[in-house]
Amino acid sequence: MTAASRIVGALKECLRLRGMTYRDLASGLGLSEPSVKRMFSRGSFTLARVEEILKLLDLDFHEVARMSRNRSHGPAELSEPQEKLLAQDERLLSVFWLLLNGWGFGQILEEFSISKAELTLACAKLERAKLIEWGTRDRVRLRVPSDFQWRAAGPVKKAYGARVTQEFLKARFAAPLELLRFEAREVSPESAAVIRRRLERLVAECNELAELDSRLAAPRRVGIGVLVACRPWEFSGLNALKRRRPSA
Repeated sequence: MTAASRIVGALKECLRLRGMTYRDLASGLGLSEPSVKRMFSRGSFTLARVEEILKLLDLDFHEVARMSRNRSHGPAELSEPQEKLLAQDERLLSVFWLLLNGWGFGQILEEFSISKAELTLACAKLERAKLIEWGTRDRVRLRVPSDFQWRAAGPVKKAYGARVTQEFLKARFAAPLELLRFEAREVSPESAAVIRRRLERLVAECNELAELDSRLAAPRRVGIGVLVACRPWEFSGLNALKRRRPSA
């Protein structure tokens, strides 16, 4: 896949995530819907047209380019030493989470109880671990994909997995942005595989939306946790009702 086709794919994804159709985009650009469809199918964008589209989507080119790179490489993991460093230092992990979500050096100092010396040391550690690039005027750029996955049995999940899950489930899940549903059904293995793929896609969409919103000012964003799980399962009370076959 060429760089141009990845950019077009990222623009299409941005439209979908913003809930915009080709008709909506055509209206915003002052074009006909067929013209917009041809433009996307052929990848025939002028720089001025791309800038118009990005303005309508409230994005900049850097963000779309970053999304296109992430789409081409797929999900990634941190290295074992990188995770070990974060797992051993909760404060460092918290700083990394903020940087991962688009917080700037100055914003962190203003909004959180951390001194400039502490934050400087944390950024230096993250840079040595090749997790970020830390430049002039304390500008930070990630050196890892923003949608990376924690290692399945890695240091971070071992150190914080159970605690995070317990804290997450303490809520009543009754507020406007909260939802907790547990559904148990019997389906074929093929349908179970479809459910898993759709849940994986939901997680990917959460990461993509976070990518789109990372440039927004902190007051316009809210931290959100999404817990996704599925596995072959039966209620223990149902198991107690099962007829036991006599042993051979």
